[in-house]
Amino acid sequence: MTIEGIILAAGFSSRAGAFKMELPFGQKKLLEIAIETMKHSCSRIVVVAGHMPERIEAIVRSYPSVCTAVNSHFQRGMFSSVQEGVRHLEGDAFFMTPGDYPFITPRVYRTLTNALETASPGTDTFIPTFNGRKGHPVLMKKRMVNEILDEPVDSMLKTVINRNTFALVEVGEEGILIDVDTPEDYEKAKIRLQG
Repeated sequence: MTIEGIILAAGFSSRAGAFKMELPFGQKKLLEIAIETMKHSCSRIVVVAGHMPERIEAIVRSYPSVCTAVNSHFQRGMFSSVQEGVRHLEGDAFFMTPGDYPFITPRVYRTLTNALETASPGTDTFIPTFNGRKGHPVLMKKRMVNEILDEPVDSMLKTVINRNTFALVEVGEEGILIDVDTPEDYEKAKIRLQG
């Protein structure tokens, strides 16, 4: 089974006060963390850019199995980037995550992959949880692509997921819930990284 990945990195980063995907996090940029955590579980990764795509492309260029897809309608919301990302898929299944979740670990990807490989054929989506709370990344079978593309652009991914059969996969890692939206989030994340 071929699994690919989508990283959503198209937004304005307006709440962060800086271009979020370039923020330093340890020795890497935030987007590099997302790529390097995902790449071990994916044959190929599509990074969806929108705002300042040339800066995303500059980061992605050094990763041979990663490409950029530019969402020219990114102002219409995150679901437009989800739709742009799935247009570029070729594999049997795909992971999807926003690029601002720096504490997702390779183990989370492995746990979800194992859940996919051992699940009943009717389950389409696998969602990681920590203490019952849903997080990222989600893992979806390829058959979900057409349904995503058929959905109105002002919809949400969870609307599509909830119409189909999904499995909740407890991963025991709080990092699946932690994103970096604001300067305060960023400072807290840096403290967590050092701790």
